[in-house]
Amino acid sequence: MINGATKLLGIIGCPVAHSMSPIMQNAALEDAGLNYVYVPLEVSCDSLEEAVTGLRAVNFRGWNVTIPHKSAIMPLLDEINDDAKMLGAVNTVVNDNGKLFGYNTDVTGFLAGLQEADFNATDKTVCIIGAGGAARAVLWGLLKEKAGNIVVAVRDKAKGLSLIEGFSVYKNLSACDFSDDEYRNALKKADLVVNTTPLGMYPNVDAMPYIDFSLLKEDVLIYDVIYTPAETKLLKTAKEHNFNTQNGETMLVMQGVAAFSLFTGAKANAKLMQQIIKKYLEEKIK
Repeated sequence: MINGATKLLGIIGCPVAHSMSPIMQNAALEDAGLNYVYVPLEVSCDSLEEAVTGLRAVNFRGWNVTIPHKSAIMPLLDEINDDAKMLGAVNTVVNDNGKLFGYNTDVTGFLAGLQEADFNATDKTVCIIGAGGAARAVLWGLLKEKAGNIVVAVRDKAKGLSLIEGFSVYKNLSACDFSDDEYRNALKKADLVVNTTPLGMYPNVDAMPYIDFSLLKEDVLIYDVIYTPAETKLLKTAKEHNFNTQNGETMLVMQGVAAFSLFTGAKANAKLMQQIIKKYLEEKIK
């Protein structure tokens, strides 16, 4: 029951009605017996600074941040953790007695998916498809895990080069477009292929990135960060070729689990959160 002692959490974005964070966070809070409530808050770009000032003033304990505010909110915070600095994006803010700390839990989520797939990225060769925000989190996660050669494959090579430019201290990175022989070579050598594009996301479920499956090694892992549907056309096709696969559901849940701990200092029931999300997504697609 909400009362005067209830602590406030939320998610800001525009739009924000589609977010699944309130569903899984409130379920986890109730399961943990914590007197918190988590609410969606639609905040326009023009109102971001005013909203952050207001959230701080009313002592919101914390909030998640989604599109389009992940980068724009950074100058409004007091401290930013290393992952968020490297990614140039914050997805979690914690209010500690009026001081705002920014974090990014996407890397934690991505690496949890690798762990679930029993994949050790150290010294492995990787092909990342796409060069957007998700690709940046994936790339940084792989670098933290000391992956070997990493190739970023995109339609426009300039976008791939722009992505890896932010990690220029690392010498094991390259970029190519889908028409390059380098892309074919990357697929041949890859131990891990990660799709970070929206190709195949609901409702455009018949789309998928271009991959010549005949080039892949037998033990390659195909990881699609999409979670709607749970099995994209890419993953379905990969399974038909007997490749190991991993979808983005665990990444979604575990970034939320990490945010829960930052907000509350408690451990979330990850299994419950995953069940809640799975049921919600299945019903949504039906």
